Amino acid sequence: MYEVGINHVEDSLEHPPSSAAAECQESIDTVRKEGQSGQTQQERRKRKLPSKFPLLNISRNLVLAYQSLGVVYGDLSTSPLYVYRSIFDGKLQDYQTPEAIFGSFSLIFWTITLIPLLKYVFIVLCADDNGEGGSFALYSLLCRHAKFSLLPNQQAADEELSAYRYGYSGQSTSCLQLKRFLEKHKKSRTVLLIIVLLGACMVIGDGVLTPAMSVISSMSGIKAAAEHLSHDGVLFLSCIILVGLFALQHSGTHRVGFLFAPIVIIWLISIMVIGLYNTVVWNPKVVAALSPYYIVKFFRETGKDGWISLGGVLLSVAGTEAMYADLGHFSAFSMRITFAFVVYPCLVIQYMGQAAFLSKNIDSLPNNFYSSIPDRVYWPVFVIATLAAIVGSQSIITATFSIVKQCNALGCFPRVKIVHTSKHKGQIYVPEINWILMILTLVVAIGFQDTTLIGNAYVIKAPQGGWVSLLFSLVLLAIMLVWHYGTRKKYKYDLHNKVPLKWLLGLGPSLGIVRVPGIGLIYSELVTGVPPIFSHFVTNLPAFHNVLVFVCVKSVPVPHVSSDERFLIGRVGPRPYRMYRCIVRYGYKDAQQDDGNFEDLLIQSLAEFIQMEAVEPQLSSSESPSLDGRMAVISMRILHSSSPLIISDEDFVTCSSIQSSKSQTLQSLRSSYEDENPEVRRRRVRFNLPENPGIDPEVRDELLDLVQAKEAGVAYIMGHSYVKARRSSSFWKKLAVDVGYTFLRKNCRGTAVALNIPHISLIEVGMIYHV
Repeated sequence: MYEVGINHVEDSLEHPPSSAAAECQESIDTVRKEGQSGQTQQERRKRKLPSKFPLLNISRNLVLAYQSLGVVYGDLSTSPLYVYRSIFDGKLQDYQTPEAIFGSFSLIFWTITLIPLLKYVFIVLCADDNGEGGSFALYSLLCRHAKFSLLPNQQAADEELSAYRYGYSGQSTSCLQLKRFLEKHKKSRTVLLIIVLLGACMVIGDGVLTPAMSVISSMSGIKAAAEHLSHDGVLFLSCIILVGLFALQHSGTHRVGFLFAPIVIIWLISIMVIGLYNTVVWNPKVVAALSPYYIVKFFRETGKDGWISLGGVLLSVAGTEAMYADLGHFSAFSMRITFAFVVYPCLVIQYMGQAAFLSKNIDSLPNNFYSSIPDRVYWPVFVIATLAAIVGSQSIITATFSIVKQCNALGCFPRVKIVHTSKHKGQIYVPEINWILMILTLVVAIGFQDTTLIGNAYVIKAPQGGWVSLLFSLVLLAIMLVWHYGTRKKYKYDLHNKVPLKWLLGLGPSLGIVRVPGIGLIYSELVTGVPPIFSHFVTNLPAFHNVLVFVCVKSVPVPHVSSDERFLIGRVGPRPYRMYRCIVRYGYKDAQQDDGNFEDLLIQSLAEFIQMEAVEPQLSSSESPSLDGRMAVISMRILHSSSPLIISDEDFVTCSSIQSSKSQTLQSLRSSYEDENPEVRRRRVRFNLPENPGIDPEVRDELLDLVQAKEAGVAYIMGHSYVKARRSSSFWKKLAVDVGYTFLRKNCRGTAVALNIPHISLIEVGMIYHV
C-alpha cells in the first residue's frame, strides 16, 4: 500500500479531472485513509489526549512548568524592584501620602489580575496555533483560512497538511464579510501585516530595555548598603552581569530554564515571606486596598497627574507578553498552573507588603524595595534579587528569538542562523540577534544610567526617554517591511519570467543541450513552472545533468510539518525528459535540513514516486492535462519500510559532487579537498537497484538512470541575484530596493548557507532582477 495524497499544482487546477480520474482519486484517498486508520489515528489520539486531559500527562507538564519559571516569569517576578518608585517619580512627588500608596497598590493588584491572569492565562493562551503563540501565530492562522498572505505561493496541496485545519470551525456571517473585504482590498492586507510586524517589533524592543532595567534595579541595593561605592561602579558591575547573561544564551532554553528555575522559586518565596512580614508588622489595614474603591479615591486625589502615573503601574506587568510569545517553548497548561498558583499570589503579597511598609515610611520611596527588607536578611535577599534580575531578562530574550524565527520563516526578516537547542522544537537560539541585543542593551544601560529614565522609555514620556523604544521599533519595522517588499518583488519577477513549458518540451528529451552524468538540483522559490535561472544557465553553458530536479524550499503557514508530509514530488514533462519537481515544506518553527541527509531522502522520494506512478498511472504527466504534471506526498514512513532501492552505508567520504567521478583529475581534486577540509567528511549512502523480474522495463530504466546519476554526483544550482529597481521607479522604491534591500542581502546569511548546501557542490547563476 502506498500512503500518498494526490493534488493538482496550480497550473492543473484550471482543468478538472475526468470522471475516471476522479474515481481513481477517490480510491487512492480510500487507500490512504485505510492506511492511516490504524497506527496513525492511534498516534494522533495520543497526541490529542494531553491537551484535553492534562492530568494524563501531569509529569511532563510539571517539568515544563518548572522550566517556565526560569524562562517566562523572571521579568514579571522582578517588577517589585522598581514599580512603586516609578509610579511616584515626577509629578506624583507631591502626593506621597498613605492614601495614595493604598490607591497605587489597588491599581497594581487589579492590573495584575485583569491583564496576566484573566486576559493571558484564561483567554490569550487559548488562541494558539498547534501549540505556538505570538502575533505571528495568529497571523498564520489568518493566512491559512483566508488569502491574506502577500506572497502568492499557496498550493491546494498545503491544505491537506494535518496541521493546516487546526482550530478551524464554521465561520459566522460577519467573519465571512470581513474575510471577503480583506481578500478583495490589497491595502487592507498590507495594513494587517504592518500591525502584526509593529507588535513584534515592540516586543523585541522590550528585549533591549528589560535586561538593563532589571539588572540596574537589583544592583542599586549594593549602593544603599555600601555607600562608598560610586554610581559608576554600580553601572560597571551591571554591565558585566549583562554580558554574562547574553553569553549564557547559547546553552539553550532547556538548560537555561533548569539553571534559572531554582533562583526564581527562591526569589518568589522570599518576596512572599517579606511581603507577609511587612503586612503584619507595619500596616495590616492595607488588605482593604484590594477594593477598587481605593482606585477611585486615588484618581480623585491626584487627578491628571495620577493618570500619567499609570505608566509606572504598567511596569508591574512588564514581560507579560512573553507568556504568549514563549508558548511554543512550553505548554499552555504548564504556564497556567505556574502563574495562577505560584507567580500571581507571590506578587500580590509582595506588593501588598511594600504598600504596608511605605504607608508608614514615605521617605523610603526612592529605594522602596531594599528599604522594606529586614536587616537580618538584607544581604541574602540582595544576592537572590541580583540573580533573579538576571533571570528576569531571560523571558524577553527567549521571546525575541521565537519572534525572529517566525518573521524569518514568513519572509519578513533577513536570513539568520537558527540553532535548535533541544528536542522540543520551539526551543531555539539565534546568535546574531543575541549579540545585537547585548550591544543595544549595554548602550541603553550606559546611556541612561538610571532605572527611572529607562522606565520612561515604556510610557508616554517621549522627550525623557520614550523616544528610544519608539525609534528602535520603527527602525526594526522598516527593516522587516523592506525585506518583505524586496522578497515579494523578486518572487513576482520569477513568476512573470518563468520559462514556458511548451517551448522547453518542444526541444525534445535532450532539451537541445548536452545532458551530462549527474543530478542537477535547481533551487527556486517557484512552486510551478521552470525558473528563469535555468534558461539563463543553459544560454551561457549549453549543458545540463541527466536528471533535473526543480527544488522549492517553501515555508507553510503552520508551525510544524511532519516528516511524513514534507516532500511533495511530481514530474515535469514526459518520462524520457527525466525532469522532476520537489517541494520541500517546512513550518515556521521547523529546522531546515539540519539532519544532513537531504540528498538521500530526496533520491528515495523520487524512486518511490517513480514506482508509485507505474501503479497509479493518473499521476503521469503524459495523461495529465497539465504539462507540469501532478504531485504526490511521499511519506517518510513508507520510505523506511518499503523503499524501491537497496540502501547501504559506506565508509566516511566527502559530501561533494565529485565523490564518485571516474575522472582522474576530479579524483585528485577530491583527495586534496578532503585533506584540507576533514570536517566535511561524513557517512555516505549508496543506492542499488534490486533484481525484480516483475518490474516494468521503463520504470527499471528510469530508476537505474536515477541511481547512476546519484553515483555521478549531485550539483546544487542556485541564483545569485542582484535586485534593482527600474529606472522609471519612484524615489522611495529605489531607496527601498537599491539601498535597503541590497544592503540587507549583502549582510545577511546567503540562501545556500541557510539551507546547509555543501559549498563544493554549489553552482551559482548570476542574474539581475529589474523589479
